[in-house]
Amino acid sequence: MQSPNNDYNATSRRGWFTRFLDTVEWLGNLLPHPITLFALFCLFIIFISGIAAYFGVSAIDPRDGETVIKAVSLLNAEGIQRIVTNLVTNFTGFTPLGTVLVALLGVGVAERSGLISAAMRGLVMKAPPRLITVTVVFAGVVSNTAAELGYVVLVPLAAMIFYGLGRHPLAGLAAAFAGVSAGYSANLLIGTVDPLLSGITEEAAKIIDPSYTVGAEANWYFMMVSTFLIAIMGALITDKIVEPKLGKYNKDEASIDLSDQSSMDPLSKQEKRGLLNAGLSVLILAGILALTVVPEWGILRHPETGAVKGSPFLEGVVVYIFFFFAIPGYVYGRTVETMRTDRDVIDAMSHSMSTMGMYIVLVFFAAQFVNFFKWTNFGTIFAINGAEFLTNIGMTGPLIFLFFIMVCGFVNLMLGSASAQWAITAPIFVPMLMLIGYSPEVIQAAYRIGDSVTNIITPMMSYFGLILAVAARYKKDLGIGTLIAMMLPYSMVFFVGWSVLFFLWVFVFGFPVGPAAPTFYN
Repeated sequence: MQSPNNDYNATSRRGWFTRFLDTVEWLGNLLPHPITLFALFCLFIIFISGIAAYFGVSAIDPRDGETVIKAVSLLNAEGIQRIVTNLVTNFTGFTPLGTVLVALLGVGVAERSGLISAAMRGLVMKAPPRLITVTVVFAGVVSNTAAELGYVVLVPLAAMIFYGLGRHPLAGLAAAFAGVSAGYSANLLIGTVDPLLSGITEEAAKIIDPSYTVGAEANWYFMMVSTFLIAIMGALITDKIVEPKLGKYNKDEASIDLSDQSSMDPLSKQEKRGLLNAGLSVLILAGILALTVVPEWGILRHPETGAVKGSPFLEGVVVYIFFFFAIPGYVYGRTVETMRTDRDVIDAMSHSMSTMGMYIVLVFFAAQFVNFFKWTNFGTIFAINGAEFLTNIGMTGPLIFLFFIMVCGFVNLMLGSASAQWAITAPIFVPMLMLIGYSPEVIQAAYRIGDSVTNIITPMMSYFGLILAVAARYKKDLGIGTLIAMMLPYSMVFFVGWSVLFFLWVFVFGFPVGPAAPTFYN
């Protein structure tokens, strides 16, 4: 039997933690919408550039040791003229915009036909009971290829499956949520987030090296291996920490009638046939693609060197995403009769684009901010001075990335959008870490760890409210603090485990984070 003092100490600890969570939520709520935030940043950059230019803020170019790089004012006639004449081209020329939209055209076909939903249901519901936890987390990681589908389909499905197996439904919800959100950047496939982030990284890298390019496949190797690590860690945390802490589930705690929780039917024969046909179409596409790059005469090899490095094959990753989702999606839709004509395909693509309205508005202001920041030379000046500071204090080794990952994770608590956060921080950190010798590809891989692991413990994450609503079905008095406390072990363990993998992969074994991706920048 616990003593009163133990009860008091436990209550005190819970009270402290709840106050901490309330503070995080309060601070996050003080921030305006990300679109408003970027608009304010644009105005701030214009204003501060005038002050910096007036006081002669500058840095010495380390490439020759002589050239003085000065801050450029946008708060004068020349600056205003530059803004007005480039406002449209800043937007249309922003690298991530076109790549993301093209990729989502294909994903939209696969999603609207029902292919992705059926594939996730088949993966999770057919798993042996002993492997159900690791399968749920694994499915969550893979599902982020299709953006919100993991949150909308897999998280509620996992809670239902765990309840049907006599386990705590919130443990299933937590496992799926951890895979979908805390493992957001990991995946076996190259998804829509890859061209989005690589485009921003490339823009930031060009502050130092105008000819530098970063492909969507830049982190593929590391993120593919990370998928299995996240699945294993997520399963262990669920089975050893979260579910035992939740205890035995009492259905009286639910706010809904749980008698219909078996309504998630297994795959029908038609759906299974659709998945088989879609799988065959993937194999055919893969075979055709292999013929363009595996033989020495492959038409997608580099036209001059004949190598894969720097070839059209690597530069066309977004095109492959489009076809590898659109064609299997259409094949599946034809089989299960969710897509009968070209009109259905067009409607699917149109629907996918209609969901991107907020993103397009965000990109407009983000593109202005990135270009304004570049024009002022702030990125170069901050990077040079920051790199000199790190060199002077001796912080140029791999441990700098531990600090970097922690900073990214902290910023993510306040600004939940991966693209918005990276658009703000990349112009500072990418050039700075390039100047002390690290490649943009490695810097981006580290960022993705920090950006992912704290998604599940911040109310600022766009789907946090949805997860809270689903969880409240099974525990009617559940609040934000309860949900964050349930997810905190995942965030902590993922941070440690994923960071360890990063250091081992990059700096101990010296493996590249992606195809032809260097570790160091000269």
